[in-house]
Amino acid sequence: MARRPRTPTSPINDLDLRQWREYPEILTDSLWTFPERDRSGAHLADYHGNFIPQIPHQALLRYSKRDEVVLDPFLGSGTTLIECRRLGRHGIGIELNREVARAARQRISEEPAPEPVSTSVLIGDSSDLERTSRKIERQLRRLGRTEVQLALLHPPYHSIIRFSDHPADLSTCADPEAFLEGFGRVVDLTNCFLAPNRYLVLVIGDFYEKGTWTPLGFQCMQTVMERGYRLKSIVIKDMQGNRAKRNLGNIWRYRALAGGFYIFKHEYVFFFQRG
Repeated sequence: MARRPRTPTSPINDLDLRQWREYPEILTDSLWTFPERDRSGAHLADYHGNFIPQIPHQALLRYSKRDEVVLDPFLGSGTTLIECRRLGRHGIGIELNREVARAARQRISEEPAPEPVSTSVLIGDSSDLERTSRKIERQLRRLGRTEVQLALLHPPYHSIIRFSDHPADLSTCADPEAFLEGFGRVVDLTNCFLAPNRYLVLVIGDFYEKGTWTPLGFQCMQTVMERGYRLKSIVIKDMQGNRAKRNLGNIWRYRALAGGFYIFKHEYVFFFQRG
């Protein structure tokens, strides 16, 4: 009797590779260009510095399954957890700013969830390994879990946007060295919960200050790799639609010509696999 062909399955997503042509929405190239951010449902662009929903959407489809748990240690306005509700994933988000966390809870709750999932906003410092670990552990116990299967990290880009005056806010760090030290502690927290062989996704950009380009993205990449992660891919996300640059296009062009630099039009999306 002939054997029936086995269904190609993956330990990290729900894709049926026999039907690989039926996933045109999933990006596989290393340059992502989006004409505009997704503003559907609960997604809004009123929180300065939040990342576009298309990034967590792509990450969740490629690197998680339905009913798995996703961790976002820099939750902000809740973009990742809104996508978790849409795609049937449980989500745990950590937000340092109490007022931002309250607004995120409300916004996330307004997104319909086609499947029964839990999305939790925890107020805390993601660089505080002891205290915040306990909060995540409690939430995982409520779900009957001990691990998360995907982590998405979208930290501040050092001092480009100052989000608060809280001393634990990475946007208040005195210099890039202090930023990287604090960011490393957040990766350490993530390590406590991310399952082996699963993915950490980092969204980060560089910054230009006092006549020097600081490669913050690659410095953060190195910080993650020093903790035992394998770099799987680097994606460049096109920033052509950046509102601030678009509204001040002529001014930025003059500054670039006068200062001898090029205008930022991109962010990095780093994909790492835990060993």
